[in-house]
Amino acid sequence: MKPGESFVEQPIRSLQTMLRIIAEDDPRLPTLVPDGIYGPTTMNSVTAFQRLYSLPITGITDSATWEQIVEVYESALVRIGKAEPIEIIMEPGEVFRVGDSNAYIYLLQSMLTHLSNENPSISQPDHNGVLDNPTSEALAAFQFLAGLPPTGELDKITWKYLVKQFTLSASRQSAR
Repeated sequence: MKPGESFVEQPIRSLQTMLRIIAEDDPRLPTLVPDGIYGPTTMNSVTAFQRLYSLPITGITDSATWEQIVEVYESALVRIGKAEPIEIIMEPGEVFRVGDSNAYIYLLQSMLTHLSNENPSISQPDHNGVLDNPTSEALAAFQFLAGLPPTGELDKITWKYLVKQFTLSASRQSAR
């Protein structure tokens, strides 16, 4: 939850939300529930934050405290949030075929290699950024398993299925 988007004209709730996110990232700070009231719990959180970041300990959110909270919050949000996804940009109707070279092909080859560890019918391609014959064969095997026409070419539909399958596989692996 981002205070700037969720709590327009609710500065106390924004402050509390930022402090809560910071506390999720740093267990040295107490957690609080954003209720929009600057009561004792909020004051204690502000005081703990001020102590931790060597600010004057007042329990009051002055401009220096607010600025420090915003800075720490933005860093904490990156650490506890989801990683940014990679989206490839393909023109409508664009297809990568055998012989094509592109940075996206490295990603394709890495995902196929990962998926080949779970499914032996997908061979491991080289990692050279070229949609060569081994990559095309591995891609065709994946397409067949996904119920797609096994062309060995990379189009938007194949990419969509590949990303979904890779994401599921990687999350299963990280859960172990």
